Amino acid sequence: MFDVSEHEEEAALLARYAAGDQAAARALTEQFLPLALRQAWRVLGSEAEAEEVAQEAMLKLWRQAPSWRAGEARVSTWLYRVTQNLCIDRIRRRRATANVDDLPEPADPAPGVLERLSASDDMRRLARAIMALPQRQRDALVMRHFDGASNPDIAERLDCSVEAVESLLARARRQLQKELAPEAPE
Repeated sequence: MFDVSEHEEEAALLARYAAGDQAAARALTEQFLPLALRQAWRVLGSEAEAEEVAQEAMLKLWRQAPSWRAGEARVSTWLYRVTQNLCIDRIRRRRATANVDDLPEPADPAPGVLERLSASDDMRRLARAIMALPQRQRDALVMRHFDGASNPDIAERLDCSVEAVESLLARARRQLQKELAPEAPE
């Protein structure tokens, strides 16, 4: 389901970090922090919360390094699941303490794809339509089209079959088509 050499490289990098290699720590951060940050922002819609969750996920990864069991899971998959769980925990705490209507609108966390999306009215409509998709459809769509992940990689991250990913993507695309169809003149 995943590229063995990439899996081994991730595990070797984590082992080097556990042995005290500071270059490995930088490489881990450069490789995985942006992934955790994007994922957390997609789920939470808040730059500040996404940064906190991504940092917490990376701390968990660094703490896990000495006891990492190579061959059981990809580091990226493990980090994805940890980040997702931290986001879910944060959403649960939000619901317990705040009214959803009182929460601020999501802010764009960084330049790049999301900033380019807001460049025109059509792109803003697309961004709103994507954010309105159900969570798993949105995750699959963003991982596929913005992160460039393959369907098998998405399936591993979402803990489902490749066929389920294809179904999620198809439903997401149909919903976007429906939402973004030109309005008929009256």
